[in-house]
Amino acid sequence: MDLGIAGKTALVTASSRGLGRACAMALAEEGVNVTINGLREENLTKTAGAIREQTGVQVTAVAADVNTVEGRTTLLAACPDPDILVNNNWGPPPGDWVSFEYEDWLKAVESNMLAPIMMIKGVVGGMRRRKFGRIVNITSQMVKSPFSVMALSAGARAGLTAACKALSRDVAADNVTINNLLPERIDTERQVYMARRRAESSGMTYEAARQEMVESIAAGRMGTPDEFGRACAYLCSAHSGYISGQNLQLDGGSYRGAF
Repeated sequence: MDLGIAGKTALVTASSRGLGRACAMALAEEGVNVTINGLREENLTKTAGAIREQTGVQVTAVAADVNTVEGRTTLLAACPDPDILVNNNWGPPPGDWVSFEYEDWLKAVESNMLAPIMMIKGVVGGMRRRKFGRIVNITSQMVKSPFSVMALSAGARAGLTAACKALSRDVAADNVTINNLLPERIDTERQVYMARRRAESSGMTYEAARQEMVESIAAGRMGTPDEFGRACAYLCSAHSGYISGQNLQLDGGSYRGAF
């Protein structure tokens, strides 16, 4: 299926590895020129080279911290008029709800609510003028099914979800869509981190902690970054203009709710 976005331009934050990298690669495979972002030059160089070699598209690599005003300014200067924006960022750590301090909440809100909102603010006007725009926020299944141990993530990302739902209604007539991808147990470095945290807190082995995570998924396996990236690419396609303000869960069928 031709997604109809060859030649478009995408800005994907936190995309030198993990889910962001998977989304950048999937878009590039559709002929989209991509601007990728990360903190470490080594990871950026490696990812940019892999995307160029596999797809032949134009790749711009920008080392910047999306959590800062300076970093966002640098990113938007490198890609001022993207047709596609994919907001990604490292999630807050798990912990005991009552142990989270004021500073922990501020950091979570800054990185997982305000940073993506500011990126959207920087590009949505141009998208509306050009009558095409696709914005995808990578959030978490915790938005719809929160646990107290992941309250920082759930709280900040739920705020982002509400703010973007409101905006999605305003921009829909200009062929600009805003949707959210809600991953659960996609097999990236994040899951390695989470399994290690679980092992440390429970006294079990890393292998046992990882198996426990796998068994929590209805599909009996973790999702792959490739599956996730291709779902993102579809939401960015020319065929998805009637899908907006939605939360798409990629969780192997694990969510227990009907809505």
